[in-house]
Amino acid sequence: MPVAIVTGGSRGLGRALAEGLVARGWSVVADARTAADLVAGPGVVAVPGDVTDPAHRRALVDAARALGGLDLLVNNASVLGPSPQPGLADYPLDALRRVYEVNVVAPLALIQAALPLLRAGGGRIVNVTSDASVEPYDGWGGYGSSKAALDHLSAVLAVEEPGVRVWAVDPGDMRTRMHQEAFPGEDISDRPEPETVVPGLVALIESDRPSGRVRVADVVGS
Repeated sequence: MPVAIVTGGSRGLGRALAEGLVARGWSVVADARTAADLVAGPGVVAVPGDVTDPAHRRALVDAARALGGLDLLVNNASVLGPSPQPGLADYPLDALRRVYEVNVVAPLALIQAALPLLRAGGGRIVNVTSDASVEPYDGWGGYGSSKAALDHLSAVLAVEEPGVRVWAVDPGDMRTRMHQEAFPGEDISDRPEPETVVPGLVALIESDRPSGRVRVADVVGS
């Protein structure tokens, strides 16, 4: 039975993906800051905590090791930053440091901790990114630049670790709490639910597609 770590597993895409993987026969180690919101049930090991905490990252890897190894790491946990999002001229630098700590530093730190297990089985890494990493949207300088950094980190890691597939995955717009925070007061009910993205994402994870930046919409359409 393949084993995955999925961060940010309490809601949105993380929860939907964890449930989708379990339905496909995976064992999933899922994390979130709030234990009560985590996915529960057969096939899931819930590990509450903050991805910026080294002890928590070790606990995630230890939980995967106890299940027999690690085939997939999904760095999904992220933060938007201030809402409404400020322009870069007024962006609070302490908030920017937090965005980078969660969206860039923590994923790399978890990758470093998990790489021995991933190398052993030719594992896969999914770093969840955004179209804001490549498009200069007004007000998205903090979040977008953090995802651009994650994109480049993924690309370099793929070169350095040829035995591990590394994908920076843009899932597209979704109806999530974070997306609502990005557009306070607006109706985002026209955005698709996270569950609609899962089939394409699972198809990618279970494919032999080479490392790189991937839009889920392109996987579905291919």
